[in-house]
Amino acid sequence: MSFESPADSQNRPSKTQRKQEMQALQALGEQIIALSEAQRARLPLSDDLLAAVEETSRIRSHEGRRRHMQYIGKLMRREDIDGIQDAFDEFEREKLRRDHAFHRLEKWRDGLIDDDTNETLETFIAEYPDVDRQTLRQLIRNARSERQRGKPPTNSRKLFKLIRDTAGM
Repeated sequence: MSFESPADSQNRPSKTQRKQEMQALQALGEQIIALSEAQRARLPLSDDLLAAVEETSRIRSHEGRRRHMQYIGKLMRREDIDGIQDAFDEFEREKLRRDHAFHRLEKWRDGLIDDDTNETLETFIAEYPDVDRQTLRQLIRNARSERQRGKPPTNSRKLFKLIRDTAGM
């Protein structure tokens, strides 16, 4: 039987703390499993962990999956957690950039439909001179008409698609 000195026990994490760390690693493993293959390829993962992540999709039993997630948590201890977290942060930044771009396109669409003075139209054409002007004007007219008549926004969607394609997104 070995005895620990009080100094040794203070340096070691408690059982609760170790359990929480393992659960956090398992949760990170779940996030990795949920990623697409292309996103997973951008993560600094070992071959062992990649194989375990791919194996997860073949496990059907609830208990088997639970044990497998514990195994993934165990493998995660050897991984570069900071590197993985950096990659997740980059995914989040990319999502925010896409969302921002999407909202900017929505503003263009709404502005083009709402502006009766055509000032927004001229600004859009100045910013994107390669746009098909005839189609753009037609879609704006049709979208305005749909809105006034309370019809589904079919042309508004087409206008958004034209704006998105013109902006190269």
